Amino acid sequence: MVTAIVILICILTVLLILIVLIQNSKGGGLAGEFGGLGSNQLMGVKKTTDLLEQITWGLGIGVMVLTLASYIMIDKGGNAGINSVNVDRAQTQTLPGAAAPNTQPAPGAAPSQAAPGAATPGASTSALTPQR
Repeated sequence: MVTAIVILICILTVLLILIVLIQNSKGGGLAGEFGGLGSNQLMGVKKTTDLLEQITWGLGIGVMVLTLASYIMIDKGGNAGINSVNVDRAQTQTLPGAAAPNTQPAPGAAPSQAAPGAATPGASTSALTPQR
């Protein structure tokens, strides 16, 4: 339903752009393009300006109403986040060199039995600092 409203908003926006481009800023617009027949025109300059202005207002109001309707219809629960394998993998993976929550050696265990990846205090693994 939201997709249909967005498509309708796009169509109304294109129509609004075309209607605004047809109008002349001085009121001549579409009526002035059909020739200077004066009172022999089917619609006078004033009537054409009124019609184009009403169409412009109608399309503008329609775009605003549909935009507000699409905002109301969109789920704001936050459960519709990004569904990606990479995001799931990043949330469950630990950083290399970071101690996992249960990597403390058991009481009485030898220091060599520490969990793999647990860094010893003072050990530098950075490429920027010299190792001893």
